[in-house]
Amino acid sequence: MTLNAAANQVSGKRVAWVVILIGLSVLLNYVDRGAIGVAAPLMKQELGLSATGFGIAVSAFFWVYAPLCLLVGWLCDRFCVYRMFAAGIALWALATMLTGFVSGIGLLIALRLLLGLGESIAFPGSSKIFAAQVPAEHRGSANALVGAALAFGPAVGTLAGGMILDAGGWRPIFWIFGAVTLLWLVPWHYASAPLRSVSVAQPVVEPVSLGRLAKMPTLWLMGAAHFMSNYGFYFLLAWLPLYLINTLGFSIAEMTVLTTLSFTAQGISSLVCGRLSDRAVQRGADEAHVRRWMMAIGQALYGGAIIGIWYAQGPFAVGALLTIAGIAGGLVSVNLFAVAQMFAGPRAAGGWVGIQNAAGNVSGIIGPVITGLIIDRLGSYGYAFGIAGLVSLVGAVWWIWVIPPIRIIDTGQPV
Repeated sequence: MTLNAAANQVSGKRVAWVVILIGLSVLLNYVDRGAIGVAAPLMKQELGLSATGFGIAVSAFFWVYAPLCLLVGWLCDRFCVYRMFAAGIALWALATMLTGFVSGIGLLIALRLLLGLGESIAFPGSSKIFAAQVPAEHRGSANALVGAALAFGPAVGTLAGGMILDAGGWRPIFWIFGAVTLLWLVPWHYASAPLRSVSVAQPVVEPVSLGRLAKMPTLWLMGAAHFMSNYGFYFLLAWLPLYLINTLGFSIAEMTVLTTLSFTAQGISSLVCGRLSDRAVQRGADEAHVRRWMMAIGQALYGGAIIGIWYAQGPFAVGALLTIAGIAGGLVSVNLFAVAQMFAGPRAAGGWVGIQNAAGNVSGIIGPVITGLIIDRLGSYGYAFGIAGLVSLVGAVWWIWVIPPIRIIDTGQPV
């Protein structure tokens, strides 16, 4: 039996479990990444952080995370992605646990940088595996699992973190979340073992250089689209708990319920949209057309909901708009990486998503700082909500008029 045949046989037996564990890793990714937002109402006060200082601490994660996606994507096309996943998760779990011991902004920023280093494996690595192992008619469901995890992570993190915050303060949030993340390594070791063995025996061949990918205009158009999809999501992830408590006067319990509602709606929407898109493709619909319009509709709804939240007053109005934002986020999260996988193909998926994710996460570098400056200078969230909503609305137009026909890009001769 050839190594290629062995890889296919092993994939048939194990890929489902690997996909499930990748989804779980993304859930833990966003539990740990979003913990600072849940802890913020008490952490910000105890550490004496201004809104700008808190925004810089949130932004610090992306200083490393965004540029490292370039390197990690390149590595995923050349080395064993299964081992890279394990190393990345061990690193970000450690960074999360240590955050519970910080006493000032300097160490907090350092650990956010370490967290970004570990979490940079998630999307280039998962896209590399999906592009190589998951057929087109199941692409929506595989990415829906990641999209749902991306939403359920903040939901689980907010619900659990809010209860921990109320009962024991902000530090135990990081200790508990980091310890739980470490446990993921146990099932991953056993589920990925056969695939890992094949990957080591037969490394990926004919990868596409980052230089060649960087010359492709479509990749940068996708990076801009990724930026516009991330901006509003990161805005709500980092600032919504503070806004609900400090501006609208909700209790920690009310904040927990409302924030969890939004992300739960997004998780359910991701699973439903992924399944519907797969069924449409199985029945003969053009996959590119389906995914383009899901992205455009999702971006438009998300932008409108964010702007609406600023004008909403009572918990029911806020909750309804957060639910709409969640449904829209599900449409976006399912299709963003699926389209990237369609453009890149198996050979270039790691590098392509690495560059696209790096460009998209520039929003995480500048967005929190912009929001913090607006709040400190103007004493209001109004312009911050307006900017986040407008960026999402421009994203809808971008998908309709700017993104070119969605099909695998000719990456040229192997290098």
